[in-house]
Amino acid sequence: QVHLVESGGGLVQAGGSLRLSCAASERSPYGMGWFRQAPGKEREFVAAISWRGQSTYYADSVKGRFTISRDNAKNTVYLQMNDLRPGDMAVYYCAIGRGPLTTPRVGPEVGYWGQGTQVTVSS
Repeated sequence: QVHLVESGGGLVQAGGSLRLSCAASERSPYGMGWFRQAPGKEREFVAAISWRGQSTYYADSVKGRFTISRDNAKNTVYLQMNDLRPGDMAVYYCAIGRGPLTTPRVGPEVGYWGQGTQVTVSS
């Protein structure tokens, strides 16, 4: 079982930036991604990156503001979030794909989830 630990969440003013990190407990040659869940809403896809980082995917709502990247030497994936808006406020979850060829963009493609980190954006 792969354990994922997120960090970097917190409180930021609208227009500000945060960088989330997700460290995997072991080397995992799978795609990874970020999802988020706001109170009263379903968990939604935010961004994903393939194992070698050659492919990235973003939700329309974050394109141009968020950037996903990974450092396989550190078993870590990052989410740089710029120009944050109150609508971005949610618990952000790291995810790893179910298999080597899976870059998780929907729930059934996720093998393991992290515990989540809160992002709060004040207006």
